Amino acid sequence: MPTPENSRTAAFKELVLQHLQFSPNNDQHGLIDAVARFVLDGTGRSMLLLNGYAGTGKTSLTGAVVKALALSGIKAVLLAPTGRAAHIFGEYAGHPAYTIHRKIYRQRGYGIESFGLNENKHTNTVFIVDEASMIANGTAEGAIFGSGRLLDDLVSFVYQGEGCRLMLMGDAAQLPPVGQEISPALDSRTMQCYGLDVKQVFLREIARQASESGILCNATLLRRSLEAPVLTEPHLTLDGFDDIKAISSEFLLEDIGDCYDRDGMDSTIIVTRSNKRATLFNLGIRGRILYREDELTGGDMLLIAKNNYYWAEQEKELDFIANGDVARVVRVHGEIERRYGLRFANVVMELPEHDNMEIDVKIVLDCLTSDTPALNREQNERMFNEIMAELPGNKREKYQALKKDPYFNALQVKYAYALTCHKAQGGQWDNVFIDMGGIMPEAKTTIDYHRWLYTAMTRARHRVFLINYTT
Repeated sequence: MPTPENSRTAAFKELVLQHLQFSPNNDQHGLIDAVARFVLDGTGRSMLLLNGYAGTGKTSLTGAVVKALALSGIKAVLLAPTGRAAHIFGEYAGHPAYTIHRKIYRQRGYGIESFGLNENKHTNTVFIVDEASMIANGTAEGAIFGSGRLLDDLVSFVYQGEGCRLMLMGDAAQLPPVGQEISPALDSRTMQCYGLDVKQVFLREIARQASESGILCNATLLRRSLEAPVLTEPHLTLDGFDDIKAISSEFLLEDIGDCYDRDGMDSTIIVTRSNKRATLFNLGIRGRILYREDELTGGDMLLIAKNNYYWAEQEKELDFIANGDVARVVRVHGEIERRYGLRFANVVMELPEHDNMEIDVKIVLDCLTSDTPALNREQNERMFNEIMAELPGNKREKYQALKKDPYFNALQVKYAYALTCHKAQGGQWDNVFIDMGGIMPEAKTTIDYHRWLYTAMTRARHRVFLINYTT
């Protein structure tokens, strides 16, 4: 007769299988077994690390696991590093998902450094984090959240809760966080240093239905190249596939226009290598495809470049506007204002990832075409110092007023037609154009290039266009 634990494990696995639309392969069965043991028999310091490569069925399996947890009465909290990644995670899991920052930090003061680690009041809860390859653990310059080390803070938050445990999911073949050689959250040795009992599962076997995709075929080629003893220039396989093709700059605008007409602007993206190149593409699209002469106009797609809490206060259902969220301009109203060495505009915009909620905000126009991801340190410091000098009262009163100042809290945004690969990471689009022109031959034999191309390619749901690809 099976033990009660074995009966519970078998029942949980059966629930997972009931919510799958396919018969699992060996790798997938191994994952289901590991999850069942983790959620039912794991200790207080246990952690599950899932590394699932593109096309291995991680998305479908995770959705089934989340449904099985709910039916088993096991509480789960779903998290992701960015707003866009959380939105996608919530969609395919059929369960609300939040950004890590929104869940683990709380406001603690009135200055720039104003967000401390929250108290974890959950009990006996599994925290499932998707896109863990994006989680950094270096102290960012000017960090305003907790210790500035996101992975440290995430682990501290989860394991302070009674009976709470962590499941990290991601793809180690993707780009690691900026400035880091590996993704620390997907490295078992790194996680063991937190005193955790780490169980690791790999999904390597490509699902049968995925083998017919040119996108996933070439993503697998890139991933296997990363695992080879000697790294060589990748030679992609394009013949025989309808979902991936090489195009020249000559027909780029025509192809982008076709995608816009068929699927919409918010379903199409260009992925490139730098903020400078992203700006060139963004300006080209606005001028030569959309025929927009004004710097900002109704219909423009924007990417939020920095977390912002101020403008969300006017909306009960919006905690904050997250770095990585996409917005659509409804209209620009009022005059452009010049203050603190910057230009500001008042904009009504809607948030597609929040049920098209409309919100009236002030934005910093200078970010739109800058070569940096957001305002640089000097710009931030100048604005801070000049606003503080204008405000009356003592230091505490100034900080209180600063918290309510619309210029200091203006949204920092970029055009969202073309993005760097790090900005696109965690997102998905129907059509992905990958900028491959001007890459030096020696760069193509580096780990960074393979990961960059793999990450860019796996942002696509349906079609990949390789701009100026040469063999």
